[in-house]
Amino acid sequence: MDSTQSGSRLLPDIHARSVPEALIGALRSRFDRQFSTALVVREQHGRDESAFSVPPPDAVVFAQSTQDVADAVKLAAQFLVPVIPFGVGTSLEGHLLAVQGGISLDVSRMNLVLAIHAEDLTVTVQPGVTRKQLNEAVKSTGLFFPIDPGADATIGGMSATRASGTNAVRYGTMRENVLALEVVTAAGEIIRTGTRAKKSAAGYDLTRLLVGSEGTLGVITEVTVKLYPLPEAVLAATCCFGSLAEAVNSTIGIIQMGIPIARCELLDANTIRMVNRHAHLTLTESAMLLMEFHGSPAGVQEQVEAVQAIASEHGGQAFEWAKTPEERTRLWAARHNAYFAGVQSRPGCKAITTDTCVPISRLADALLDSVTEAQASGLSYFLVGHVGDGNFHMGYLIDPNDPVERAQAEQLNTQLVQRALRLGGTCTGEHGVGLHKMDFLLEETGAGAVAMMRAIKQALDPDNILNPGKIFSL
Repeated sequence: MDSTQSGSRLLPDIHARSVPEALIGALRSRFDRQFSTALVVREQHGRDESAFSVPPPDAVVFAQSTQDVADAVKLAAQFLVPVIPFGVGTSLEGHLLAVQGGISLDVSRMNLVLAIHAEDLTVTVQPGVTRKQLNEAVKSTGLFFPIDPGADATIGGMSATRASGTNAVRYGTMRENVLALEVVTAAGEIIRTGTRAKKSAAGYDLTRLLVGSEGTLGVITEVTVKLYPLPEAVLAATCCFGSLAEAVNSTIGIIQMGIPIARCELLDANTIRMVNRHAHLTLTESAMLLMEFHGSPAGVQEQVEAVQAIASEHGGQAFEWAKTPEERTRLWAARHNAYFAGVQSRPGCKAITTDTCVPISRLADALLDSVTEAQASGLSYFLVGHVGDGNFHMGYLIDPNDPVERAQAEQLNTQLVQRALRLGGTCTGEHGVGLHKMDFLLEETGAGAVAMMRAIKQALDPDNILNPGKIFSL
């Protein structure tokens, strides 16, 4: 069933293809204990953090090597059966749901750090390596991987969804930080894109094409990413404001002044209240910026002084500092758990989550009106924002069995996204399109651009077996 309201997809279009017993037998023969049709395993691979409810995949293959992935895709291709890549299931927009049935291809066991080239500031990993595992592996080199979407997501999944996170304002997103890929195509062929070199002008940029393709063009089996030197000095701070407008305007001033802040996160009083209850903290329940500064001791001090001056102009007060690693870890853990704090604030609820990104000068226009609408709706909500790059997230907490609340949340989502598009922004800054924002993609890019995307999909995956039903319909 396909139902929309003002451009926002309420339910996915589900039309599962049948999976022949011959394919089940071939997969079982090839993968033995790496293959399962058990309902509990299939259900685990048939849900993510979205509010969609979709039947689980027909079977699960646990790949342990690139050849495993290639063989699984080749077998599925013979029977025209969908293949849906799976990492750890942290996606928010229904990316991994088997809307056309098929095989879930779990790459979480492909979790080796293959090569650390500290002298070149690069590392090559298998797709199941998580961001925390990667940083632990490179810690002794004095380097780190900065992309931090909050969840301990896999590098393969982060590449597939073009993830970013709290450090993006300084270090960029996965788009800027993936140098090379190994990918299995829809035909089961193993290809490589990019190199470890810092730049290249050789042919089409296939790496950039595949980063953000959400598993619809190929299955990522190896990723080479950039590393960065650990900063000499790190200082985190919170600053409270009397209103959201003051906090947002402070952020705009910080970015427009060119201050190289590493993190600049916004939470409103409502969200701080949820975080305090969830994490047993005593943060001041007001609009708040959470900031982090990286650099030399002198450089960090300069950044801090400049930010304090801008914040003071906009009513900022009560700067509190987290100087030790333990204090910083606790502070950022609370921020990363804001989603779970929100969900737990209303037992039994589901979160309809959304994100947008706008030019920094239009951040106040986009964010403040969206919060006003959420408050007027009467729905519980939470707000977090990587506001340093104009990106913010809203989560509307609904009773999953109440169609009125679901429709209300989707209407708020529609208004938020369409406002961002009018202001020159995008329908998603980092969640990706998945199922939830397929209609908004058309609104943002236009029919011609989506037609070009379809042409690329049909050229690389003519039988539409790679994560079908995502990004756009065929």
